[in-house]
Amino acid sequence: MNYGGKIIFVTTGTQEPFDRLIKAVDVIAGKLPETKFIVQAFASTYVPVNIEVSKFITATDFDHYIKHSDLIISHAGMGTIISALVNSKPIIVMPRLLKYGEHRNEHQLATAKKLDSFGYIHVAYNEDDLIAKVLENWPNNLRCLHHVGHEASQSLIDSINGFIKQ
Repeated sequence: MNYGGKIIFVTTGTQEPFDRLIKAVDVIAGKLPETKFIVQAFASTYVPVNIEVSKFITATDFDHYIKHSDLIISHAGMGTIISALVNSKPIIVMPRLLKYGEHRNEHQLATAKKLDSFGYIHVAYNEDDLIAKVLENWPNNLRCLHHVGHEASQSLIDSINGFIKQ
């Protein structure tokens, strides 16, 4: 990835299509021609015009894109969220919703709401919100809101040990 400009990494995971997110990112990319978009999205019926989409990327490439991107846009998958926070990268999540058949339940919405309430991540609750958050704040006003380390905190370890001993 030898691109000299700003990079936005977009990932929807590998389980289900997420056309709403890809359509919104396609709109954003059309308005930010100087920004490189790297997009991983499971099979989709939507055909984007401003971005290229890879259905699958390797774990090595995923880690590389996380580390070298200036912004991550994602579904509310914990793997991507944790990877962004460990690498101190700004992330905007847009949760998949049950009412659109994007998931089996509303756990992504619950995750997004909880992490939003803690102030840990940027959340877009719909396509218009995602487009506005990026276009109004890119590239200078989106920052990582929270950092987590590569190892569990001592308080978490102590709590788990206490639970096990009970």
